[in-house]
Amino acid sequence: MGTSFNEQFDQHSVWRREFALRLKLLSEWLKDHDLLDAAVEERLRRLETQIRSDKVMVAFVAEFSRGKSELINAIFFAGYKRRIMPASAGRTTMCPTELGYDSDVPPCLRLLPIESRLEPQALMEWRAVPEKWTRVDLDVNDPAQLAQAFEKVAEVRHVSKDEARALGFWHDDVPEDNPIVASDGTIEVPRWRHALINIAHPLLKQGLVILDTPGLNAIGAEPELTVNLIPQAHAVVFILAADTGVTKSDLAIWREHLITEQENTDARLVVLNKIDTMWDSLSTPVQVQAQIERQRVTSAEILGLPKEQVIPVSAQKGLVAKVNNDPELLQASQLPVLEHALSHGVMGQRQKILRSAVGVGIGELRVEAGRAINIRRRDLAEQMIELRGLRGKNTTVIKHMRSRIEQEQGEFDVSGAKIHAVRSVHLKLLREVFALLGTSTMKAEMAELTKALRQPGIKLGVRKAYSQTFERLRVGLRQAQTRSGEIQSMLTGTFRQLNAEYGFSLQAPKEPDLARYERDLDLVERSHNQYLGMSNVLRLAQPEFADRLVRALATRLRVVYESALGEVELWNKSAAAQLDAQLRERRRNFGRRIEAIERIQHAASGLDDRIGEIEAQEATLSQLDAKLTQLTSHLVSIQASPGPSVEPDLLLA
Repeated sequence: MGTSFNEQFDQHSVWRREFALRLKLLSEWLKDHDLLDAAVEERLRRLETQIRSDKVMVAFVAEFSRGKSELINAIFFAGYKRRIMPASAGRTTMCPTELGYDSDVPPCLRLLPIESRLEPQALMEWRAVPEKWTRVDLDVNDPAQLAQAFEKVAEVRHVSKDEARALGFWHDDVPEDNPIVASDGTIEVPRWRHALINIAHPLLKQGLVILDTPGLNAIGAEPELTVNLIPQAHAVVFILAADTGVTKSDLAIWREHLITEQENTDARLVVLNKIDTMWDSLSTPVQVQAQIERQRVTSAEILGLPKEQVIPVSAQKGLVAKVNNDPELLQASQLPVLEHALSHGVMGQRQKILRSAVGVGIGELRVEAGRAINIRRRDLAEQMIELRGLRGKNTTVIKHMRSRIEQEQGEFDVSGAKIHAVRSVHLKLLREVFALLGTSTMKAEMAELTKALRQPGIKLGVRKAYSQTFERLRVGLRQAQTRSGEIQSMLTGTFRQLNAEYGFSLQAPKEPDLARYERDLDLVERSHNQYLGMSNVLRLAQPEFADRLVRALATRLRVVYESALGEVELWNKSAAAQLDAQLRERRRNFGRRIEAIERIQHAASGLDDRIGEIEAQEATLSQLDAKLTQLTSHLVSIQASPGPSVEPDLLLA
């Protein structure tokens, strides 16, 4: 089957580490050659952060008793030679569980009490309050201790109906979705709202994040999970039972909570688990396979997916096969087929997106750094013309030349005031863009939405309230784009004028593309609309539920707007860095020209010496430019096929 998910992930991690090292060495090389201005430094920092912090999230979603936790064990934790995630009969994962790695946090399991739902903070905000979580330290070298600790995610509490209603697990308007009431009148609810597992598993250390979700009832009660975490996962593995196929509750999860984007269908996989329940000694292998294939085709039709994205698997037999090193059983479990689909769908898609973004970043970095070289080259060319014109001239002409240079320097010093004025106008206009994309604007919109959702009889107008909110957000983004277009026009005109008056070579940086953030808004709106099925619309009649949904929306929007602001800030830095670089180089140029005149005045050989120095400097600049092209081209080229080693001397030359 070729590379498994684990092997493909390892290759991706090797590429990321190699790229990050090359980027660091490139940064040092740029600094050594005085090519590291504010804009170049910011681009380097962003590229390095993007590569080092890149995460790949795989969400496992299913109704309970579909073998979801067993599948996670089989794919990711078989190396422990036992079950790690609880996978006994019945409901095991009662709360959403994230498995990842943070080197700043010791190995531990952190559990957020279910009572936190009664508080106004969003789930993301609780992450910043570690003292509110129950922590269990983990011994990563003791599989038995790990497995015992992880069993806590299955813990439950028994509460009254009023408590269940307040926590979001009981809804008078949709009685068919309510949990069973025990003989003593209590209702079983999860003990924990969310679990974070931090362990140094090889894949987790490399940036993999696994999201294990509970069944339909728990998913619906946690808006932030449905509208934030699952839609942002790079892959969703939806698990069905092979013997039952798509049940009513399976279909409800698929329709209400799983968004299938047409351009990203490879990253949505459906697993028909427990095919071993269909292995029947009274049926021939051909008959068994035909039954499985029929179930596969039917499931694909119901879910509206190509048959190839429905993969029959036996997670339990796959785990047993890996633990016992049984290749025949592993092949029969068809687990390698799923791993192959994950590696080529999830990792392939993620690598494609990341490497495309990195390629664009490297190209822009090359332009920014190359601009400083071009400024120096142009100044040297001007000096060369000037000095060659002095050959054979007398002392009077040379004195006149010095006077002219000093006059030019005086005029240039006056230009500082004009450039300062340009910056003032630029910053004033930028502040308007920052206001349109700022936190206060978003908070005002969220307050307006909350107010609308609290109106009496809102049930049927929920979608309209959301639609109006998103339309206002889009209008704000378009206004920011229009204003940035005005700033771009101003910069282009002003730079052209400064180039003509003072001989600069300023070029307005590429205008930020805010339209793509409008597309991000479309995706966020779609995930919320999908969530607003009739069952959840009825829940929105409860103010606490509506508030929770709005806080989840605010968390997601904050990421979109912070990214947009970051792009505008980088655009601003690029424009300012050009002005700074050309002012700095021009001042140096005046100093070098006056120094050259003084040397010519004091020694007959001074002119030829200076011309020789400039020729040598021009040759050095050509070498620098060639080296910059080589280094940035090499960074782009290693994207196609990650190499096994790094050659630091290539960068340190």
